[in-house]
Amino acid sequence: MSSETAKLKHPKGLWVLFGTEMWERFNFYGMRALLTLFIVNSLLLKEEEASLIYGGFLGLCYLTPMLGGFIADRFLGNRNCILLGGSLMAVGQLFLFTSASVFSSNIELAKTLMWIALGIIIFGNGFFKPNISSMVGSLYPKQEKNKLDTAFTIFYMGINLGAFLGQLICPIIGDVKDVGGIRDVHAFKWGFLAAGIAMVLGTIVFLVLKNKYVVSPEGKPLGGLPSKRDASDFEEGESQKAVFSAKALILAVVAFAGLGLLFHYVFGQNVIYSIIYASGLSLAGLIISDTSLTKVERDRILVIYIVAFFVIFFWAAFEQAGSSLTFIADNQTDRNFFGWQMPPSMVQIFNGLFVVMLAVPFSLLWDKLRVRDREPISPVKQAIGLALIAVSYFIIAFNVKDLGNDGLLAIKWLILLYLIQTCAELCLSPIGLSLVGKLAPKRFASLLYGVFFLSNASGYALAGTLGAILPATGDKFTKAQELGIDLQAVLDKTVTPTAEQLKLLADNQISAINPVFAGFEIHNLFEFFMVFVVLTGIASVIMFALKPVLKRMMHGVR
Repeated sequence: MSSETAKLKHPKGLWVLFGTEMWERFNFYGMRALLTLFIVNSLLLKEEEASLIYGGFLGLCYLTPMLGGFIADRFLGNRNCILLGGSLMAVGQLFLFTSASVFSSNIELAKTLMWIALGIIIFGNGFFKPNISSMVGSLYPKQEKNKLDTAFTIFYMGINLGAFLGQLICPIIGDVKDVGGIRDVHAFKWGFLAAGIAMVLGTIVFLVLKNKYVVSPEGKPLGGLPSKRDASDFEEGESQKAVFSAKALILAVVAFAGLGLLFHYVFGQNVIYSIIYASGLSLAGLIISDTSLTKVERDRILVIYIVAFFVIFFWAAFEQAGSSLTFIADNQTDRNFFGWQMPPSMVQIFNGLFVVMLAVPFSLLWDKLRVRDREPISPVKQAIGLALIAVSYFIIAFNVKDLGNDGLLAIKWLILLYLIQTCAELCLSPIGLSLVGKLAPKRFASLLYGVFFLSNASGYALAGTLGAILPATGDKFTKAQELGIDLQAVLDKTVTPTAEQLKLLADNQISAINPVFAGFEIHNLFEFFMVFVVLTGIASVIMFALKPVLKRMMHGVR
């Protein structure tokens, strides 16, 4: 084997984790593709409610990794948490399958089963997510840590290969429409069942192969019980245990309660979103208070925090895929794809497809730039990702500007949006995972992945809030017209609807007022998309400006 080939070779354990994560993401993204449509069409909730449920669910899925990371670092170890998390998520999908099977005979029972299912999936994801990411970084010896951006990009391809398969198969069997466009609301259950089967497969892959391949560079099994670790698992001079004072723990609890109340009562966030935001800030403060941290370790952790803050705005924009963009695909898009009418829940499949196509080229790009000593530091890559997502929304905003109430968006523009957002994602998400692996002290590895995922959680919560300000799309105007109501005149306040008309609109899940965000009334889709252009564009500019400060605080880590 040539020295160049040896430099690019990755351990076999990476491919085991790749396969495990692939099936888990099939499960998660396949379910995600159907969730909001199931809530609206089968459980008969409003689109606004579905967006808030979706945002809260995703947010909690990335809040519980904090708990899963803590339990893994202190008690169960990575391996046991991955197996526990995978099993819980499979059970959760079974509850969703049951909910989608009984809604027509008992809709209240179906709603209850849905809440139970989402709760189980949330905790399962919390045990699974931080621990499998943490193990990727542990596969490499210290002298090969520069491979981590490439390794996490490969790992990320596994994530999105699973996402692609889930978003292909689950909508085909679970989002069925006849020739007349009437949706079979009883088909959702088969999509949820397929997602559950995928999760069982992923758990079995890890259970069978973990002992043989998921090992350290010295051949020791990775992710075992914390009580079995010895000094050789840590770098020379690195503390093996966190040291939190009683005062720090009490202050963290007080900060959590105070921040939660602040977000809920002052900023008007719902209880779940308030918990997510308060958890992220209070846990970040607790970790940085650890008295065993050196100055270099503290600086590097602060870099993780700064990057995590800007990641919030990325995910708030990116995760419109499962809510507002799905509703737009369903209600105001010409989905004719080479003569085939694509199901609306499948349109987001292009993201997973493009990641599978582009992950290796991006990985090779970072390798080539590294060899030439021209590779940008991780925060710069992430700033590029934020800039790209702003560009994607800027393009789509101008393509919906003149649609009116009955025009249809060509599907090619949504495909282009997903292409650009995929490039943005590959600059930001796997690079962020890699950055945590490079900068986190080993005793905090899983917990800091949990903190980093809290930025995802906050982004998803914000995505739910932003998705809920989606203005009325074409189908709402058509339905209102069938009811004898001029919805445009109602929204423009040139006509005052009667109490009977307001009830008719409410019964048909149509709002009689335009949504408001940050004091601004959102009148149309152009204004809606420009919200994301502004948020991500400003975040990108600030992150570029912080490059010198972040580079200095990373103390030699790129």
